[in-house]
Amino acid sequence: MRLSLGSDPQESKSLGGRDMKHFSTEEWIDFAKGLAPSDRQVVMQEHLATGCKRCKETVSVWQKVSKTASAEAKYQPPREVVRLAQSLFAGSGLARKKNKSQSSIEVLFDSFLQPALAGVRSTVLGMRQMLYKADPFQIDVQIEAKPGTNRLVVTGQLLDLSYPGVIGRDILVTLSNHRGSRVVVATSQFGEFSGEIENSGDLELSIPNQGSDPIVIQLRNALGNLRGGKH
Repeated sequence: MRLSLGSDPQESKSLGGRDMKHFSTEEWIDFAKGLAPSDRQVVMQEHLATGCKRCKETVSVWQKVSKTASAEAKYQPPREVVRLAQSLFAGSGLARKKNKSQSSIEVLFDSFLQPALAGVRSTVLGMRQMLYKADPFQIDVQIEAKPGTNRLVVTGQLLDLSYPGVIGRDILVTLSNHRGSRVVVATSQFGEFSGEIENSGDLELSIPNQGSDPIVIQLRNALGNLRGGKH
C-alpha cells in the first residue's frame, strides 16, 4: 500500500490499482445537506460506490444529523404542552422579573423578551404570549392580531395560587385600549377568558382582587410595531 500526504486535506490511496480519495468532514456535511456542487456530488457518490467504509460511516452520520435538524425545524409542540412548560419554568424562579408599573406583579414569561433560537431566521408575527404572577393568581395571556382588521384578540386563563388546582372562574376581566374602548369578559369554568378590542397600540387588563386593589397589567405597544396600530 502506498500512502501520500500533501497540503490537500484529502488523502489518496492506491488499493488494488484503484485510487481511493477520502473527502473532508466539511465536504461530507455539504454532501449530506445537498449543498455540494453537482459535479462534486457525482465524484463523491462514485467514491462511496467503491465501498469506502470510513466515508460511508461519515456521510451516514451527517445525513442523520441533517434529517433530524430538518424535522426539528418543522416541529410545533401542542399549545397545552407549551403552557405547562412555561408554568414549570416560571415556578423555578429563573425567569422572574418585576413589572415596572405594579411591584406586586411578576412577569414570569414574555415571548417578546426571549432571544431567537440559533439558526431561526424569522418568528411568528402578530402574536405575544405572557405569564404573570399576581397574588392570588397566575395569569396566562395571549395577544394576537385579528387578520384583516385593526383589532386584537386577547385570550388567557386564571389559576388561583392560594388554592392549588382551583381555577379562577366567573371573574370579570376588563380590557381597555386607553382610547375609550373597553370590553368586559367573564372567565369560564376552566378560568379561561377571551375578548376582542380595537388595536390602539396600548392595552390594559384589569382583574378584581378580593380585599385589595384590582390587578392591573399595562402593556404599551402591546404587539410591537405591528402595522395597522394607532400610535
